[in-house]
Formats: sequence, structure tokens, C-alpha cells
Amino acid sequence: MTRTSTADWPCTIARTVDLIGEGWTLLVMRQACLGTRRFEDFQRELGIGRNILTLRLNRLVDEGLLRREEYQQRPVRHEYRLTDKGRDVYPVLAAMAAFGEKWLVGDEGTPLLLHHTTCDHDMHGVVACSECGEALDVRRVRARPGPGYPTTR
Repeated sequence: MTRTSTADWPCTIARTVDLIGEGWTLLVMRQACLGTRRFEDFQRELGIGRNILTLRLNRLVDEGLLRREEYQQRPVRHEYRLTDKGRDVYPVLAAMAAFGEKWLVGDEGTPLLLHHTTCDHDMHGVVACSECGEALDVRRVRARPGPGYPTTR
């Protein structure tokens, strides 16, 4: 099944979904944020097929979210390291984790706690207004065309 590309849509959400919205890609990025660096470790942690993992890692490198660093010459082997662009995916993952903790966890509790090392507290991600700091609520936000919105629409 071929996916429809949304990379050129006049919507930053659609463009982001095109880049990282596929399930395995998000999980590869989660593992990278958790410190996984080597192909075999990604494969073991995710249970993902080598072919699928290769495709996802290559795309993430091509798009600048990960970079390859050689750690062995014979045979040549690489680690995958987060770039600044890749690290900027983390708040998206933290917001997804907060949603999951609120709506998808049973009586057993959350399987993974996020711990903020700066303040030394367990925490959950909150998406807030960049201007006033208030947590976002869909009922209090509206979208309007920005400078990059096509005039032909």
C-alpha cells in the first residue's frame, strides 16, 4: 500500500506527519531519545525487521534527524546519533506519552516514567502557549493563515 505524501501540504502538521508520523519511525525516534545508537540494539528493542529498520534509519539520516558515526572499520559499522533536529522531536514524544498516561494506562500504571534531571522530579510533558505559558486547550486556540499559506486556496 502506497502512502500519500503530505510533505508539500500547506500545513506543518501534515508535513511533520509525512516525516515522522509512521509508527516505526516514531518508535525508532523514541529509542534514539532513550539512548539507543546501534542497529542491532534498535532491532532488539523494537523487534523490527532489518529491512524496515534500514529504511527508517536511512530516511531519518537523509532528513537530518539522525547522523551516522562510524564506530568500527572492519566490518564498517555505524552508530546513529540524534542531531539538533532529531532532539526537537522529543517534546512531541513526551506529549504523546502524557496522552497515553492519561488515556491508555490501566490499573498497573505507566510503564515508563519521565524524570527531569534539572529539577530532579518525575514529570509529564505539557504543551503550553509560547507567549503566556498556559497549557493548550483546543477550545482556546484557533488557526489562521500564516505568511506561508498559499494565496490560491
